[in-house]
Amino acid sequence: MLRTITVGLDGSRESRAAAEWAAREAALRGLPVKLAHVWEPVPEPMARAPLLGAETHQHWTERSEMGVPPAEGWGSIPREAAEGLRLRHPGVKVTTEQLAGRPSDVLVEAAGDSELLVLGSRGLSGIGGFLVGSVGLAVVAHAERPVVLVRAWEQAADEHEMDPAGIPSAAAPFLPVVLGLDTESPDQTLIAFAFDTAVRRATALRVVHGWTPPPHYGLPTDPQARESLARREAAALAEALRPWRQKFPEVEVVEESRCESPAVAVVAASGAASLVVVGRRIRRSPVGVHIGSVTHAVLHHAAAPVAVVPHD
Repeated sequence: MLRTITVGLDGSRESRAAAEWAAREAALRGLPVKLAHVWEPVPEPMARAPLLGAETHQHWTERSEMGVPPAEGWGSIPREAAEGLRLRHPGVKVTTEQLAGRPSDVLVEAAGDSELLVLGSRGLSGIGGFLVGSVGLAVVAHAERPVVLVRAWEQAADEHEMDPAGIPSAAAPFLPVVLGLDTESPDQTLIAFAFDTAVRRATALRVVHGWTPPPHYGLPTDPQARESLARREAAALAEALRPWRQKFPEVEVVEESRCESPAVAVVAASGAASLVVVGRRIRRSPVGVHIGSVTHAVLHHAAAPVAVVPHD
C-alpha cells in the first residue's frame, strides 16, 4: 500500500497547523498527504440529555438522527483544508477521508497505513510547550507508527535559522534535529528515524543523553567520581552512534551527554530544534496509556514539533 502522511483534522487551529506541517514534511519525503476527518457518533443517552445547551443538543441530535456527518459544515472542513494545502503546496498530492468512530481508535488504525501520523496540540502560554489532550495521548500510546505533535501556532519559519538580516525565514537552513537517546537501550529504529530526518532537512543531528548518577556515587563531594561517570556516559553515547556516523557521513552529529534529568536535557535543547525525536517502547497491553515519563514530559514542554517513534 502507498505510504502517506496522515493528519487528524477537526477544523481547529491546531489541526490546521498540523496539516501545514504535514504538507511541508510530505514535500521533503516525496509522499502524499491524507486529511482524516473523524466523526464520533454521540451515544443515545447524551443525545437526549436535557442538561446540554440548546445549540449543543440540537447539533448532536441532528448528527445522531442522520447517522452520518451532516453535509454542511462537516464535509466542508476537510474539503476546504485540502484546497488550501494544494494552493500553498502545489507539489504535494492531498486527499481527504471522512471516518466515523472513536477518534483515538480511528486515528491509531489510520496510522497503520501511514509513514507518519500528524496531530495538532494546543500550545501552552509562554514561549513553548504543548497541551496534549486525551485523544492525542491515547494515539501516541497505542500507534505503532511515528506520531508527530504540532503546536497551534507553529510556523514554517520557526523550524529554520534566522536569515542574514536576523529575520525568521523558511528559506534559511533548518535548525538541527534533536534526538533524545537512552544509551542503555539505544533503539535502532529510533536512531534511524532521526538520522533520516536530518538528511532530508540537510541539517545537523543533535543527540542529547541525560543521565543521573546512582545515589551511592555521592558526586557533589567527590569530583573524581563525577568525572569518571561523565566520561563513561559520554563514551557510551559515542559508541551507540559510531555505526550511524559511518552510515550517514553527510550528517553533522553533535553529541551532548549531560548530568541532569533526560527530560530536562531534551526540553532545553528543543528551543533550537526543527524537530525533537523521542522514543516510546511498545507495550501491547489492552489497558492503560503507556508513553514513558521522559516522552510524556517532552510532549508537554518541548518548544518544537515532537516525533514519537514507537519501538520494541
